[in-house]
Amino acid sequence: MTNRMRFYLTRMNHFDGALCVKVSHTSQYRLVRHWFRLMSRLGDGFFWYTLLFGILLMQGVAAWLPVLHIIATGLSGTLVYKWLKGKTLRPRPYQVLQDVWLTGKPLDYFSFPSGHTLHAATFSCMILAYYPSLSILVIPFSIMVAMSRVVLGLHYPSDVFAGAVIGFVISAISLVFIL
Repeated sequence: MTNRMRFYLTRMNHFDGALCVKVSHTSQYRLVRHWFRLMSRLGDGFFWYTLLFGILLMQGVAAWLPVLHIIATGLSGTLVYKWLKGKTLRPRPYQVLQDVWLTGKPLDYFSFPSGHTLHAATFSCMILAYYPSLSILVIPFSIMVAMSRVVLGLHYPSDVFAGAVIGFVISAISLVFIL
């Protein structure tokens, strides 16, 4: 690695950490903290599976293949996310930066990538491919899930960005092979 590249990576890392600290401090406000805890909790899967169940109830048999495709793509995202976390072993920001306020409950020890965001992006892309009218619901929710991970002190902004990109790529690959 060149000195120039090392310089830019160091600067990017400092910016990522500083932004993480600033955003996590917004959780000092009870309403913000409770709102993003709720978004994070719903992003554990409850929102997505409830939505898919609702689609099945509304669409009946016609929804079986799309819903199974969405679930299979979500499971693919889980495999990629777990593999990456095991390879990168990046500590969570509250473990490294004393000024990050942890106000959420971590599901595991490592930070990169954000699994919540990866799944929010994956489920959003897949649901929108089949049911674009649900964009008014899934896009704002996905953004809130992504934001919650930094607000609660669980992820760096770069973890969230990477999770979103990976989720989009997984969805795009899945849609290319199926549609």
